[in-house]
Amino acid sequence: MDSVHSDRDGAGQRVPLALKILIAGGFGAGKTTLVSALSEVRPLQTEEVLTSASIGTDDTYGVEGKNTTTVAMDFGRITINEDLQVYLFGTPGQDRFWFLWDELAFGALGAVVLADTRRLADCFPSVDYFEQRGIPFVVGVNCFDGARRFSLNSVRQALDLDPDVPLVLCDARDRQSGKLVLVALVEHVAAQRGETVAG
Repeated sequence: MDSVHSDRDGAGQRVPLALKILIAGGFGAGKTTLVSALSEVRPLQTEEVLTSASIGTDDTYGVEGKNTTTVAMDFGRITINEDLQVYLFGTPGQDRFWFLWDELAFGALGAVVLADTRRLADCFPSVDYFEQRGIPFVVGVNCFDGARRFSLNSVRQALDLDPDVPLVLCDARDRQSGKLVLVALVEHVAAQRGETVAG
């Protein structure tokens, strides 16, 4: 099941179709930033400050410029029209919070895996998760300021992605860039189902 739809709520008003999309990737890849950039409402965030307790537990302690981490999920919403809403669920990036992933993934249309080329291996677990469960996904290469740029073909080879998995450059801080990643995901899901997306 990819969505929830009810023609009427208890008051007789139409309830929009809801599509669920996951935003995944390694620690510090930009998941919270992307959800914040895309959401039309103030996003729900479960960010906590990193402490020295992370040493030895997480390999993320001390990552440059990162002093918080998502401990449950991020949540945002996009209204396409009165009949369609998209719910964004940002997943936690640390291994110790992976028990939440199955609940978050239930009923998802698909996922965006954010990749940081400075720590590309950090997105391998996300790619593996969606491949093993048959959940359609796209990879968004988040272009961090000052990070070395690689060709999409080089990134595809490094991640050992199937040829049909879309790979796009993005800036998680930019709403329009994020929208293009979501469009790539919707088109990918539609192509897998033999459907077309109205333009």
